[in-house]
Amino acid sequence: MPLVINSESVPLTFRSGIESRQVAVALVGQPNCGKSTIFNQVIGYRSETANFPGSTVDVSRGQVRQNGSALELIDVPGIYSLTTSNPAEAAAKRLLLTAKVDLVINVLDSSLLSRGLELTLELMELGIPMLVCLNMMDDAERKGIAISAEKLSERLGLPVVKTVASRGLGIRELFAKVKVQCTQPAPAPPPWSRDVEKAIHGVESTLTLHERNATLPGRFIASKLLESDADLAALASAQARTAAAEARRELEFGRGRNAEAIIMGERHDGAMRIFEEVAVVGRPSSDVRLIIDDLLTHPLWGYIFLGALFLGFFWIVFGTGALLERSLQPLFAGASARISSWLGLGTLKEVLLRSVWDGVAGGATIVLPYLVPFLFGLAFLEDLGYLPRVAYLMDGLLHRIGLHGTSVLPVLLGYGCSVPACMATRILPSKRDRFIASVLATLVPCSARSNVIVALVAFYLGPAWALGIFAFNALVVILSGWILTRVWPEVSPGMVLEVPRYQLPRPMAMTRKVWFRLREFVVLSWPLLIAGSVVLALAEHWHLDRAINLAFSPLTRSLGLPLAVGTTLVFGLLRKEMSMIMLVQALGTTNISQVMSAGQIVTFTIFVMFYVPCIATIAALVKEIGRKMTAFVIGYSLLVATTLGVATRFMFAILANK
Repeated sequence: MPLVINSESVPLTFRSGIESRQVAVALVGQPNCGKSTIFNQVIGYRSETANFPGSTVDVSRGQVRQNGSALELIDVPGIYSLTTSNPAEAAAKRLLLTAKVDLVINVLDSSLLSRGLELTLELMELGIPMLVCLNMMDDAERKGIAISAEKLSERLGLPVVKTVASRGLGIRELFAKVKVQCTQPAPAPPPWSRDVEKAIHGVESTLTLHERNATLPGRFIASKLLESDADLAALASAQARTAAAEARRELEFGRGRNAEAIIMGERHDGAMRIFEEVAVVGRPSSDVRLIIDDLLTHPLWGYIFLGALFLGFFWIVFGTGALLERSLQPLFAGASARISSWLGLGTLKEVLLRSVWDGVAGGATIVLPYLVPFLFGLAFLEDLGYLPRVAYLMDGLLHRIGLHGTSVLPVLLGYGCSVPACMATRILPSKRDRFIASVLATLVPCSARSNVIVALVAFYLGPAWALGIFAFNALVVILSGWILTRVWPEVSPGMVLEVPRYQLPRPMAMTRKVWFRLREFVVLSWPLLIAGSVVLALAEHWHLDRAINLAFSPLTRSLGLPLAVGTTLVFGLLRKEMSMIMLVQALGTTNISQVMSAGQIVTFTIFVMFYVPCIATIAALVKEIGRKMTAFVIGYSLLVATTLGVATRFMFAILANK
């Protein structure tokens, strides 16, 4: 049974004494170590997970009740160290340094233990009670790594629990130690080399009484000042900063390299020594995944398989969605006709009831048949571990554009939803890369816009046309990236990306993930679709839609679209799939091909695919890149959509005259 009472986010309220308040427990570890998997095992599916680094880009919170005690479990974005390089790591660092955390559960990937221990040694300097979780023990055993939890516990002076979070193994044992460990003293950090210790103690002795009484240990502050940490330097006194600068110069003169590299090297050496003491590396078991990986990342065959895989992926989505749509549409259409005959065509009651039913039918017959298989396919590729390989393959191409392969991860997430895609840009190191990746992520067709493509183009014109539009979109995204990197030039750093192992996706985890993403449509978008259907039906009943269509007439005329399409573009600002469903309502028929030509269907789809992001995406953009850059994204997308829509119209006109 899970340890859950509910999974709502709750504010932290702290009073004196740990027994009189809710205990805050933070899951901290390097990217892709399984933190979010543990969080979801305990809380329920409330944190986005995927088998690639950087999937957790925000702090997630949930309540747990165990043996009558209330805990707040905090899923912290993955970090390699407390020296931040991107906003996701900065959020994790800010929480650990400023928020009240009673216990840190340091989650380690057991198959990469020596590297993970570097963060463990740094976390020990924070002076917070800790518990070590050796996760992914099955992978370590597959690699021939035998780890003694007892020796590691003795070496660190901390409890150590082995887990396989993906299967729920060891989770109860892990949380059984939480309450006890919260009351234990914080672990003592290991000593470093004599010259480093001398420098740290020298800086620590200059800290003021106020700084010594801060929640952070003086040793941690001193070591971070030696590493030139900007956040700690801003809080330290001038005396401490001066002492740190002098100690840094002396240390660098003696070692002949940067002080930050010296201290990081101390942690690296310490982690390696601990690993050699507690682990034995034997012969790994034969793994067919290595052979598959060599093939899928091959300089030639890798791209062939990439193209074939995505071609097959979209073909399956198109085929499944079209089959479901054809099966469901007659059922809902018959019910709509019965409503009209029952209440009388044109009466206010008939308009209201039929519009509500049309909104329900639109979500059930147009959106869900394509959205569900698309989300299952995307979840499968994520959990399989293939997406980081895509980033690896695309790195060379993106470098030619002016970006690096890590930027492809937010873009790939954009095929699911633009909101998490924009949030995922936090894993990128520079403001410029985050901005360009945000623009590109809003240009790729999210699941809502993909529904427009498959439900209009694939359904009425055929899957080949839809695949052509997806390929055209990829070309526009690449060209936009090339243009934007020339407008904002910068030498893009090389890609450092952890490529996780392949693993067979678990049906239950995939189902939870699909529901996690589908829930937004069911809970938020579907009611909006129904409400939009009612509003549009009433506007038509009272002849108010003409004013809206007249206001949009310059745009619809330039695109060569029916005048009634104007109202659908307004609803598209709420959710992109509403443009398609409102199109059925606006044109008064479910058979779009009767009132729109092939050229008009493609033009409408091209415009909707690129024009202004939905409101939720705009809000995410404001949060991630600011108002001015968000305004640029809106203007750029509208310019691209209008230009390409007009070009598509004239292309079909030229072809028709031949």
